[in-house]
Amino acid sequence: MSSDSVNAPDGAAAPKYFYPNRIGRIILQSMETVFGKDRLEEVLLAGGLGHINKPLPPGNLDKRFPFEYVGGLMAAIEKVYGERAGRAMQARVGRTAFGSGLKEFDPLLGIADLPLRLMPLGMKFRVGLDVFQRVFNQFSDQVVRLSDDDRHLLWIIERCPVCWGRHTEDACCHLALGILEEAIFWGTGGKRFAIEEYACVARGDATCSFKIDRQPID
Repeated sequence: MSSDSVNAPDGAAAPKYFYPNRIGRIILQSMETVFGKDRLEEVLLAGGLGHINKPLPPGNLDKRFPFEYVGGLMAAIEKVYGERAGRAMQARVGRTAFGSGLKEFDPLLGIADLPLRLMPLGMKFRVGLDVFQRVFNQFSDQVVRLSDDDRHLLWIIERCPVCWGRHTEDACCHLALGILEEAIFWGTGGKRFAIEEYACVARGDATCSFKIDRQPID
């Protein structure tokens, strides 16, 4: 079982890094879609975060949703559902959040206007991830970069809110995994790829990093 230290003690310094309110709102709304309203309240209370949806963050781009909240929400999901089921639920929230986020950020980035359906698969793959990377690097304090090796594309989160403040035995950024799965599904026109988180700050690694097979599963 994982052990977590998430909530800062009284008198601790204010959070340093933030998502925009809009992303915080999307995460909370996606959690309610996946869990239902009553179970969402249970998760929020379990994480000592019962106040953050009363009211929901506004849908603006002000960077006011602390990374501590994101890590705390993920730890609370595992507390309520158990580690294994909780991480599966986190991935579901991530997949749901991507669909909402695409609608929210499309007017800013022109995502829907990209001619992805006309591109070769390999180019779709890279272009879709590059656009996705821009959302985080441009609008939040999350830092992401793309890299590759002979067999994989690499999605490397150098400053990760998903496991912020957590200490776990295994890689635990399943919210990010779900978002990434759905982003690739969208960007490649409906193809699924194997994705694995091979490094995670919560277990002592330098980054939270995912390897993505270059060839689709189906």
